[in-house]
Amino acid sequence: MPPTIALKVDVDTYAGTRDGVPRLLEILEGFGIRATFYFSMGPDNSGKAIRRIFTRPGFLRKMLRTGAPSLYGIKTMLYGTLLPPPKIAGSFPDILRRTKAMGHEVGIHCWDHVKWHDLLPYLPKQVTVMELGRAASLFEEIMGFRARTTAAPGWTVSADSLEIQDALALDYCSDARGSMPFLPVLGGKRFNTLQVPTTLPTMDELLGQDGITAETINDRYLSLLTPGLNVHTIHAELEGGKLAPVFIDLLQRLQAKEARFITLAEAAATAKATNPPHCALNMGEIAGRAGTVALQGAPNQPHSPA
Repeated sequence: MPPTIALKVDVDTYAGTRDGVPRLLEILEGFGIRATFYFSMGPDNSGKAIRRIFTRPGFLRKMLRTGAPSLYGIKTMLYGTLLPPPKIAGSFPDILRRTKAMGHEVGIHCWDHVKWHDLLPYLPKQVTVMELGRAASLFEEIMGFRARTTAAPGWTVSADSLEIQDALALDYCSDARGSMPFLPVLGGKRFNTLQVPTTLPTMDELLGQDGITAETINDRYLSLLTPGLNVHTIHAELEGGKLAPVFIDLLQRLQAKEARFITLAEAAATAKATNPPHCALNMGEIAGRAGTVALQGAPNQPHSPA
């Protein structure tokens, strides 16, 4: 069977919104593909990620392995430290609206990407509420409608963040790494918001590992495809930047395989119609990424609709 691909686009930075998103819109339009874009809404504090050198073993090695300074740009890597953090979505509201107008799904990535990614386990619940609340408020102001989906920066979750998502009555979220859509169980508590997890490794996780280069990475991607749903997370800063030619080659090869492209909303709708299971959701390590991410566990019991 031809593979089914859902493209999830994480937009982390000011430069990624300004430059990467328009480039990706052009690429996707050329292929007739619709994707799901998650926008960072607040300040770009990318420079503060430097503290991960001291808190996350392997972070510096990953930065050097992927050539991050070249991919992201020196200016981005100074925001929030030597340079003031620019506002992201508020600086480019027309880009968010254009993304939706071109037929793509749009949702919330976060308010402050680095703050969520690095500090979520330590944030008081009211601060986590404020982070999502500010993002949701600005999203609605720009777009004219309420966000129906969110995706956590760095696949980082907590019991508080899942509870807040439930309270927002979202259609689904994409916070995890896993194999199929599921309802999360964390700390013994069941949550109601469907998770549509990323199933494939990201480009920055593969580059430089096991001899993988920009010239060979798409061979690896094609070897990892499964007959069911494949959720592929890309980044506006990478696939919409210097690695755009690699992304274009991947899309060409996928179309040659007659791949079917859907949005995450379509994947969620299909999953809800098939009684998705409850699965444990815990933070753990994966190859190629410094720190921990939310990982889907084995299925528990099927969800029984109320």
